[in-house]
Amino acid sequence: MTLTWAQLRDLKCGELEGAADGWGKASNRAGAGRDRIETQLLTGLRGTQRGAAADAAVGRLKQLSRNLSYAYTECGLLRTTLNSLAHELRIQQRALREALDDAESLKFTVHADGSVTYPAAGDGLIDGKPLPGGTASVGSLPGLLLPSGLVAPNPNVSKAQDIADRVAKAVRTAAEIDWRYARILRQLRAEEGLKVPDATWTDAAGDAAEVRDAARGYLKDGIPRDASPAERKAWWAGLTDEQREEYLAVYPDQIGNLDGIPAVVRDAANRDNLQLLMGKLEGRDDAKSETQLAGLREIDRQLREGRQPPMFLLGIGDQGNGRAIVSFGNPDMARNVSAYVPGLNTSLDEEFAKGDLKRARDTAMGTLNHDPSSAAIVWLGYDAPQSPDGLGSLAVMGDERAEKGGGAFNGFMGGLVATNEHEDPHLTAIGHSYGSRTVGAATQREGGIPGVDDIVLVGSPGVGVDRAEDLGVGKDHVFVGAAEHDIVTKLPSKQQAVVGAAGLVAGGPPVAHLLGDLADQGDDDLWFGKDPASRAFGARRFPVDDGPRFISREGISIDAHSQYFDPRRDSSSANSISLIAAGHAQKVQVEEYR
Repeated sequence: MTLTWAQLRDLKCGELEGAADGWGKASNRAGAGRDRIETQLLTGLRGTQRGAAADAAVGRLKQLSRNLSYAYTECGLLRTTLNSLAHELRIQQRALREALDDAESLKFTVHADGSVTYPAAGDGLIDGKPLPGGTASVGSLPGLLLPSGLVAPNPNVSKAQDIADRVAKAVRTAAEIDWRYARILRQLRAEEGLKVPDATWTDAAGDAAEVRDAARGYLKDGIPRDASPAERKAWWAGLTDEQREEYLAVYPDQIGNLDGIPAVVRDAANRDNLQLLMGKLEGRDDAKSETQLAGLREIDRQLREGRQPPMFLLGIGDQGNGRAIVSFGNPDMARNVSAYVPGLNTSLDEEFAKGDLKRARDTAMGTLNHDPSSAAIVWLGYDAPQSPDGLGSLAVMGDERAEKGGGAFNGFMGGLVATNEHEDPHLTAIGHSYGSRTVGAATQREGGIPGVDDIVLVGSPGVGVDRAEDLGVGKDHVFVGAAEHDIVTKLPSKQQAVVGAAGLVAGGPPVAHLLGDLADQGDDDLWFGKDPASRAFGARRFPVDDGPRFISREGISIDAHSQYFDPRRDSSSANSISLIAAGHAQKVQVEEYR
């Protein structure tokens, strides 16, 4: 049926918003049910029951939680779709009413087909009588014929045509809006059945993308992307409960990754976005998607375990090599918060989800032993360089990714400062491997790393500056761990690498030459500047285990590069990191420079 201007005028957008409210209540009920399962029922079962029956009950509760999560997402999408439809139609209603009001004030008549009749007006040049009235309709072209000089145009012609065009435009645009949203609403239908399989989540990811695109003017443009973390926090606090619910339902990816939004909100948004991301990647068969999907599934598994300290998902995404920010403990409530930046070859995959998350959790557990008001974060908020040849390809180890990552890291840390409830929380930045170069880059930006009191560098190939005091926190607040057999901490300087390459061209023994450089502990230069463990750099070096040798009878190993956080393999290093993160750096033992 063709939409008429009378139908548009009489449309009750409030009824659409009422329906949206109903879907919103359904979404909230589903979300509350899911949260009760995750925080109460599953936790209680795991803590008190054992055996096959308990395992079966856990499995069914997990499935019910997944179903409710899907219902929460889809009902939320329906609410926003209807609200956005009402919002857009109201704009066209307003434009129509303004045109009709103008017609009424001018004593024009707007007909059912949108044409506009105007009365006689003006003065004839010959007899001085008013010029006859007429009717303007869409498509007519008044004013194109110039007056002869003897006949002046009726001044109502252009006014009537303008009104006719405005009426037609409002109706035409409203019809396009109606068609567009009808298509979206038809897609927001679930398959029949008692389970929500992976394929359904794939459809949900597509649904969310459709609604996001449609609701751009209604919601998305209001998200303060270019604001400071403090301004974003204030924006979120100023929203109504309904507005927050809509943003969480439709833009969990935006809200969950917005620095300055409270941690509990980011966690809720990212847990929902995690399901949508997994559904999105389920529909793909390329290697990157499969790798990231494995990482997302492992993160999802850990989130559902209900382990302690509680996990907060502060960021998740599939852009670049993937994004994931996980906190063990609530960083808004903790007095001590550490953020660990991983390095070379780190990406969103299963290895990251198991290994790097464990490093953050080990740090959290150790820090809690010294101060119960503590949280530890792993921050994969940048594209760390990837080397398919392992350490053999140094070309990827440039500064560009560290510089870009440093800016993103500062934004994240600024968000922590804005949302932490303590007036002056103790923040620690921890950089491992290339992550130490990223932390170094962050310190060189204007103002340094927001709120950071201490910096820990482990397994570092250099940080881009030659003195600890250049990192902006005072040299006594810069700590370094460098294992004797960690080859990354003994990478040659770029100049030495050039010499080694020249030896290769000349036919000399480049491997022996390179290994000789690696063993040269008297040389203070590494790939990214002075060796942080050297006297020239001037940081406080804490004891660490030597680690396995790079070359031994068992072959080549770089395990010495990966055990700094592990309390079992290197208790001295792990405890030193925990003491620093807990604000007890004065208790850290120091050892000689190398």
